[in-house]
Amino acid sequence: MASPAKKRKLNPSTKKPSAPSKGLEYFFARQREINGSGSSSKPPSSQENSSLSGQTDENLTDEELARKLQAEWDAEVRSTNQITAPPDPAEKDTVEQPPSASQTPQTPVPTKVDLGKSKTTLSLSSAAATEDQTAASIPLDESPLTFDPSKYIPQLQAAWANEGGDASYALLTRCFVLVSSTQSRIKIVDTLVNCIRILIEGDPSSLLPAVWLATNAISPPYISMELGLGGSAISKALKQVCGLDNRALKILYNKLGDPGDVAFEAKKKQSFTLRKPKPLTIKGVFQSLVKIAKTQGQGSGDIKQRIVDRLLQDARGGEESRYIVRTLCQHLRIGAVKTTMLIAMSRAFLLSKPPAASFQTRDPQELAKLKKEDLAEVWAKAEELVKASFARHPDYNDLVPVLLEIGISEELLIRCGLTLHIPLRPMLGSITRDLTEMLTKLQGRDFACEYKYDGQRAQIHCDAQGKVSIFSRHLELMTDKYPDLVALVPKFRGPDVTSLIMEGEVVAVDRATGELKNFQTLTNRARKDVAIGSITIDVCLFAFDLMYLNGQPLLDRSFRERRDMLRSLFVEIPHHFTWVKSLDATSQDSELVLEFFKSALDAKCEGIMVKILDPSPLPVSDPVDNNGDTPTVITTKKSRRKPLLPTYEPDKRLDSWLKVKKDYSVSTSETLDLIPIAAWHGQGRKSKWWSPILLAVRNEQTGSLEAVCKCMSGFTDAFYKANREEYDPDQQKNVHGKKPAFVEYDGGTPDVWFEPKEVWEVAFADITVSPTYTAAIGLAREDKGLSLRFPRFLRTREDKGVDEASSSEELAGLWRKQEAKAPARTEEAEEGEGDEDEE
Repeated sequence: MASPAKKRKLNPSTKKPSAPSKGLEYFFARQREINGSGSSSKPPSSQENSSLSGQTDENLTDEELARKLQAEWDAEVRSTNQITAPPDPAEKDTVEQPPSASQTPQTPVPTKVDLGKSKTTLSLSSAAATEDQTAASIPLDESPLTFDPSKYIPQLQAAWANEGGDASYALLTRCFVLVSSTQSRIKIVDTLVNCIRILIEGDPSSLLPAVWLATNAISPPYISMELGLGGSAISKALKQVCGLDNRALKILYNKLGDPGDVAFEAKKKQSFTLRKPKPLTIKGVFQSLVKIAKTQGQGSGDIKQRIVDRLLQDARGGEESRYIVRTLCQHLRIGAVKTTMLIAMSRAFLLSKPPAASFQTRDPQELAKLKKEDLAEVWAKAEELVKASFARHPDYNDLVPVLLEIGISEELLIRCGLTLHIPLRPMLGSITRDLTEMLTKLQGRDFACEYKYDGQRAQIHCDAQGKVSIFSRHLELMTDKYPDLVALVPKFRGPDVTSLIMEGEVVAVDRATGELKNFQTLTNRARKDVAIGSITIDVCLFAFDLMYLNGQPLLDRSFRERRDMLRSLFVEIPHHFTWVKSLDATSQDSELVLEFFKSALDAKCEGIMVKILDPSPLPVSDPVDNNGDTPTVITTKKSRRKPLLPTYEPDKRLDSWLKVKKDYSVSTSETLDLIPIAAWHGQGRKSKWWSPILLAVRNEQTGSLEAVCKCMSGFTDAFYKANREEYDPDQQKNVHGKKPAFVEYDGGTPDVWFEPKEVWEVAFADITVSPTYTAAIGLAREDKGLSLRFPRFLRTREDKGVDEASSSEELAGLWRKQEAKAPARTEEAEEGEGDEDEE
């Protein structure tokens, strides 16, 4: 079919209007003008004439006008193509019924045109009428104990049948919308559980891609698969698909800030699509992301752009568009962090199983009859199994298929256990305020003090064939960064060692003298494709733990046993490979421990790590539990301290390991690792820079960032200048136009919102209760958060990502310790201190 533009060119008698409108009405008006002046056209059908006769265009509704204009266009096209034969009854013009007025008020009708015997089809579809109503009606936020997937699966499968039976992306979008609309942790988990149950029972093959999409990833961290999309690719797609120009897109972005919200509004304003969107499936979206990540080389940019365009074209309605764009930006921000997803999967597999599976599940009705405490115990056992398995083997590609096969079972720890060349999540140490607090916590126990080196934590894997893999604490593969360490492993591995997983600290050193250098020196080393001959910064590996030896996991062995194996089976190579310097002591050896701590600082270390050597639970009263909260209450008259485990506990932060850093010592102030999230324009000579800067802690439960203080101390002019260049609203660089949905702050409106991407170490005088800041709200006071007095910037933590910044729980724990030592203060005094920080 020739386009309308071509028809105007072929008709010399057509006059060009002086100020042509770009509206749909003008377009069809020109068609009627052409029909009247240049050719005879077939009149509308009798049915159409009867329904539209006697009405002018001005009096017609949008629906009636669209039907009338389409009929005239059809007639003109048939005339142009000289279709003289009467149309086949089976090929009569058809008009699809519009959606109800309650769904799409005043929306032009979707129209389908069949052109005579030609099978060419032009569809004019309403973008607002394409949303999936089947998935949108499912109450996913209902309690899993009353939610019955079988009530909804037949209807869903009937809707999925046209797309090969694969679950639609609309179902996952429905889950995202409900999760994003609540701050209730219970509701978030329930919604995820019910969505997972529908996929388990209705389309098990879509569960794995759904889990990846919900956790905002497409691969585990040790497999490098980056989308590599810039903001321009998404902007181009929005302009092309939604008909926006640069000015309109910028206005939307400045107004909304979040790219997903921009896509939502743009899709809502899009009245028509010239093709009916092909419904997105969960598998299809995930496969598109994988294809984007794997596309490289010449022409890869165009290929990626086409994939992004197609995803946005096929997104049905504003919500699908919102979450497609957020996924492409890698900022989904629905609160489904790793822990939440593991909890949801454990509960879902307790209640549901695939049609072909034979493992046992629990009856929801029976669980609903249990007492609250008994139900919590049932959930907890399943959660611990799934969490422990994922901590040892953090890859959904392996975990989800095994769950689909065997469900919640002890076999999980075998099938998805410790594996060579797959990093386990590292054990973490708790923070202590000073040496006195540490000695109090470990009273009566044997422990080891170790230097805490200022380097990069590394996990070394080596198999029987000699293959070596090195992973960071973030589980990222960094074997290429340290080829000198790879070559070193066969040299320090003893003759009785065939395979190993070892943990240590990689520290920059002076090879000749063995003098330690700081972490900043190590950061100057190249990160990829490092050739041994080009290395200018030498390193030494200080080993401190052994988790796997000769095919056997050692996680359940005591730290003393693991350390003895490490020291007896490996060979020291001075200034290349050695063990961390350590001291065995008890709480009675305070003077020795103090001297050891001072020697660590003199050696340019950050402080010391203190680790329990042997299992030794003691019935001794304890003023605080291992989370820094109030004492644990039990039924006996004497309180009992929780046993401190000497085993290696992946992905747990326990008092079995304690950190005592120089920054936590009595002689210096506390520090926290905070995230810069917003700023105001400076005053006076700082007017060209950002000052003060709003900082936040992260909420581990919700994934949100909670504002804790403004900082304007500790910055140099050079830092201010670099910071202004890093967060530049003129270039739309690392900034948001408005407060992102994942940020919580109830104070004044900053001049700019930062893209959270850095972690800053900040010192402060003390912690105060604040009515303005939302950090740790509910953990210190029911309706008030916590803030920092006199915060001072120390340095950028280049060794930490945003997900490793200080949490609201850590902040609340430090506040409790502070309050336990300080004289009682009234709530009014506390609020006054918070207000002082606002000034």
